[in-house]
Amino acid sequence: MAYVQVGANAFHVRRSGTGDSIVLLHGVGADIETWDGVVAALGDGFDVLSLDQRGHGRSDKPSGPFVLDDFVEDLHGVLNALELSTISLAGFSLGGLVAQAFALKYPERLNKLALISTVAGRTDEERARVLARAETLSQQGAGAHLSEAVTRWFTDGFIASRPDVLEWRRQKSLQNDPAAYAAAYRVLAESDLADEIHRITAPTLVMTGECDAGSTPRMAELLAARIPRAECVILPELKHSVLLEAPDLIASELHRFLAASPD
Repeated sequence: MAYVQVGANAFHVRRSGTGDSIVLLHGVGADIETWDGVVAALGDGFDVLSLDQRGHGRSDKPSGPFVLDDFVEDLHGVLNALELSTISLAGFSLGGLVAQAFALKYPERLNKLALISTVAGRTDEERARVLARAETLSQQGAGAHLSEAVTRWFTDGFIASRPDVLEWRRQKSLQNDPAAYAAAYRVLAESDLADEIHRITAPTLVMTGECDAGSTPRMAELLAARIPRAECVILPELKHSVLLEAPDLIASELHRFLAASPD
């Protein structure tokens, strides 16, 4: 296991392969292992770095509350410690919010940006729903939060055919530090950069599932419309947890995007 120290916090990182550097940011309540299927399918030709974000996995779990910029500065510190001057960056869900904020704050560090199943421009109703989930998590813990999450995350066919993956993901959530999980979820619930993303300069790929109720196709299309050099891919039939349900498809789209000319 490798760790990188950034300020008072140690971050668990995993690095493999050679080639152009791409950094992977996981979603809330998850860890770097949610990217394993994508990394395997991505194949050779990339220097892949993934990290457990603050409060997650094997990284340190400082007491909250957190703000979005905490995650941005964590990433910035890890890149500096590893002497990675420029990267491509892919973020899923909360990781996609961190990736948006990093692209706005450190545009000179990015080659390309991939935003997967993430959010921007929530409606009042959508904001109320995610804030209610944050409150449930804070007050009642991960068990109550997970009671209706599975059907939001996975398609019915995947639920029926891969109970092993569902149980693995459930255990990941239950093993989180409760305070850190709630603090990170609050960042996901309260952050929205829709009015700022027009300043992102990196070529950008936006993806989400056709049936994702939280990171909706409308949000993906808004991201792609407001980011000047962006394209949008809606993944047929899929819901939220595309990294686990369709890693080959995600890897294929990432490979195509990363291999294409920046222009």
